[in-house]
Amino acid sequence: MKDLKEYDISFMGLKEGNHQFEYVIEKKFFDFFNYDEFYNSNIKVELSFLKKATMFELSFGVAGWVEVTCDVTNELFHQPIETSMNLIVKFGDEFNDENEDLIIIPYSDYKFNIAQYIYEVIVLSVPIKKIHPGVNDGTLQSEVLEKLRELEIKEEDLEKNNKEIDPRWNKLRNILIDKNTNNGAS
Repeated sequence: MKDLKEYDISFMGLKEGNHQFEYVIEKKFFDFFNYDEFYNSNIKVELSFLKKATMFELSFGVAGWVEVTCDVTNELFHQPIETSMNLIVKFGDEFNDENEDLIIIPYSDYKFNIAQYIYEVIVLSVPIKKIHPGVNDGTLQSEVLEKLRELEIKEEDLEKNNKEIDPRWNKLRNILIDKNTNNGAS
């Protein structure tokens, strides 16, 4: 992660105790990871780094927004983000990140890069289904929403369609009903 050196924490020179770090995450941060789901971002990350003799405790606080497209209308909007994550870093013979809450780094390391962990906590905090707030409250005016409203199935259309069923379909329904009452036996 040589391009993200500002996310390196050189712990060799730090005294034991709590240290605070702040980062502002913008679009170029996600460009480094080739992540193109966010069109823009303004996220503040506050890191509390507690250095102890044999380990570190990291507490990430994340707040801000990312600009994403709505899954319903394809409109851009600012998705608010607010989350936190805790991480423990210990020393061992070799690097190991198999446990999501515990990272083991080699004894020979003198710095720890947190960029990957910031990236993961932000990406995982975005909802799977992203819906523009204007869709939920009805204030968004969009061509896509207007077309969806035009194509929406109305209750009167359902009643009309139920009355105009071809009688041959009713015969097929009877076959299925007979089969279910006989438990599939002929």
